[in-house]
Amino acid sequence: MEWLMPRLKLAVLFSGSGTTLENLFEKSASGAMNADVAVALSSRADAFGLERAKRRDVPGLTVARKTFKSVDAFSEAVYTALEPYKVDLICHAGFMSMLRIPSAFENRVVNVHPSLLPSFGGKGFYGHHVHEAVLKHGCKITGCTVHFVDNEYDNGPIIAQRAVPVLDSDTADSLGERVQAAERELYPEVIQWIADGRIKIVNRVVHVCARES
Repeated sequence: MEWLMPRLKLAVLFSGSGTTLENLFEKSASGAMNADVAVALSSRADAFGLERAKRRDVPGLTVARKTFKSVDAFSEAVYTALEPYKVDLICHAGFMSMLRIPSAFENRVVNVHPSLLPSFGGKGFYGHHVHEAVLKHGCKITGCTVHFVDNEYDNGPIIAQRAVPVLDSDTADSLGERVQAAERELYPEVIQWIADGRIKIVNRVVHVCARES
């Protein structure tokens, strides 16, 4: 597919295995989104996502959260590490640390969360913890949310959501697998909307405009 607009330069932030990072690599390579991963950054030195970046010949950086006493100091170090790459968009991909958003990056940081926010969001709600809570509450529908990141956990403007049914036979593992499948499709789709300039925010509400021909 031939795109008319310049390709977005992405920074992908993670703390673990990097499965979402790998998905973005694949979607970029296949032409499904007009964006490239310019740099990958981990908050843990032992994160397998760094190996994934190495395999793709993409710079892999570590800014270890445990070496900083405050969120502000950690955040400053992250942005300092990313600055040489001049990225257009920062994508959280299983990034387990709070990151302050400076004014220069307002509405330029996105995240995918494994529930239909604002339900099951906030500090402590990640991975299996979310799916276990969904099952415990007897929810019939869950899903995933792509949202802009602000300075509170899972609080920024919602860009898009995708619903996933909860089955009577579900475990946290089986439910998580189906939610992750939805994430793998929705996250790159939203990144493409941003690449196309289709996102508008009015009084916190995100509108997805038609693509200009």
